Amino acid sequence: MAAVIERVGPCTLLPRTEGTHFGHLARNIIYQQLSGSAAATIHGRFAALVGGEAQAPDPHAVLALDEDALRRCGLSVAKIRAVQDLARHVVDDRLPLHALDRMSDDEIIAALVPVRGIGPWTAQMFLMFRLGRPDVLPVLDLGVRKGAQRIYRTRALPDATRLTKIARNWRPWASVASWYCWRVLDLEDAGGW
Repeated sequence: MAAVIERVGPCTLLPRTEGTHFGHLARNIIYQQLSGSAAATIHGRFAALVGGEAQAPDPHAVLALDEDALRRCGLSVAKIRAVQDLARHVVDDRLPLHALDRMSDDEIIAALVPVRGIGPWTAQMFLMFRLGRPDVLPVLDLGVRKGAQRIYRTRALPDATRLTKIARNWRPWASVASWYCWRVLDLEDAGGW
């Protein structure tokens, strides 16, 4: 890991503080399994429809719309249901967005995963990239697993158990180490690792 840190340079992992937690989560749902440009177009239409600002959609506005309006934005039926479920969880306070900053990582994951379209990986990305939590280990993330494989020169791609063992030395900075795992793959793609 030290060689990767030296090669990549300082970590630039910073939380994305623009917009709202709801907007960030809705964006994550919309972007799932889409190319960047298609997702950006769909998200832009969605944001204009439910709040005007790209990162500040209103959950009440989402729930006030019928499915046809959301479909015209380009959302699939599954994503419409997921975004509506997110809005319902926020409006009825099953997902207390106002309290997330005071909750533990495990509490946040437990609050997020009941929402349709948000699994453990999405919850972990929220912890890392929105809340800036320093010690998140996304053990199912393929990029982190591949990066760890390259850094530690393991024959096989580490599974969740093996990655957890490797990451013991990363604590309490597993988010930063995960970021370096992703960056080592960028170096490799550029022919520099």
